[in-house]
Amino acid sequence: MVSLGLITAACTHDTPLLNLGIDDVYYIYRMQKLELHPALTGNEYSWTLVREGLPDSVLSRSRDYIFMTDSEGCHRLRFDIIDPSTPYTFDFEVNVVHEEVEYSPYIARVYEYCPAPGQFVNEMPRYEEGDTYATMLQKAEDCISGTNDVMISLGGFGGYVTFGFDHTVVNVPGQNDFRIWGNCFYELLNPDRKGGSAEPGIVSVSYDANCNGLPDDPWYELAGSEYASAATRHGYTMTYLRPDPDREVIADDDNSISDLHYIAWTDSEGGSGYMPKNIFHNQEYYPRWVAADELSFTGGCLAPNGEDISGYGAYYVLYSYAWGYVDNHPNEYAELNSFDISNAVDAAGNRVWLPGADFIRVHTAVNQYCGWLGETSTEICRAQDLHIAINPQIPPQPL
Repeated sequence: MVSLGLITAACTHDTPLLNLGIDDVYYIYRMQKLELHPALTGNEYSWTLVREGLPDSVLSRSRDYIFMTDSEGCHRLRFDIIDPSTPYTFDFEVNVVHEEVEYSPYIARVYEYCPAPGQFVNEMPRYEEGDTYATMLQKAEDCISGTNDVMISLGGFGGYVTFGFDHTVVNVPGQNDFRIWGNCFYELLNPDRKGGSAEPGIVSVSYDANCNGLPDDPWYELAGSEYASAATRHGYTMTYLRPDPDREVIADDDNSISDLHYIAWTDSEGGSGYMPKNIFHNQEYYPRWVAADELSFTGGCLAPNGEDISGYGAYYVLYSYAWGYVDNHPNEYAELNSFDISNAVDAAGNRVWLPGADFIRVHTAVNQYCGWLGETSTEICRAQDLHIAINPQIPPQPL
């Protein structure tokens, strides 16, 4: 086993950048980054993986390059400066070894917890007097990290959570890379339509290209089945206002809504409305630890998926979209709750190749209110890197 002392160029906050060129040999752990910054310059550059018995594979044509792989063993690389006056070629090795402390397949850290208002906000996780953003963030992490499986709510449209693992989730071509659990279920009257309590959340990923351990690199949405739909709105913004303490409180006629005009909202398309308060959840819906009187969220917004099949507000069904969203199919449908980093797209909808994902963000993707059921709000309770073996001595808790 290679000791930590030999991992000289791994992508960590404390490791200095290479400033004397490229070494002959490196040792790094699998799924960790090796920053390569050659001191020499030229017109063009090429980083190539040299494979015995197979064609060479060009990895990058940028001057600087980050090498990362989940494949253990010795990897032979070649760096070329393509320049008519000062061409340069350098061969070197990167030895990828197994980590000394086994990676966990489950969430290790929650970086952001920013729910929109909702009927489960301040309850999942529970706000207690004096809690701050920092303490609520810790509560969210305590709920969904490891094998804890305690549900957190993201509230109405746009509310989000950002989390990561103790390693980079590698983008393995042709495979799903991670899985996220929610609390969706199918109703029994018409199971073939796959409807019930689907509250879809959109997934975005970010690769820590600047190697600072923070989610401040570009974000890319994982395009699901509805990404190209004419009904999907991209870059949609919704702003919620803290309830006016002097508002007139008006209940609905059937007494399931205690405050019809509870939380006002506006959106980027000139729309406006209210998130009512129902009789089943009497706590405040606006996050109590937030000092601002307005909360704005921007992201992809899917078409409403709810239908009142009773015709008079007694029975709502929220239908599942085909694939690519969190809390959109029951957890036992593993394939439909798993995600491929290769589906990443930029803001213009162009496919983007990412070596992996260091940060994963889920936001509630529907702006919808369904009578006594309340707002549509994505919930999650666990996530798993599908490329890391589960330790049989630490089984996941049952849902």
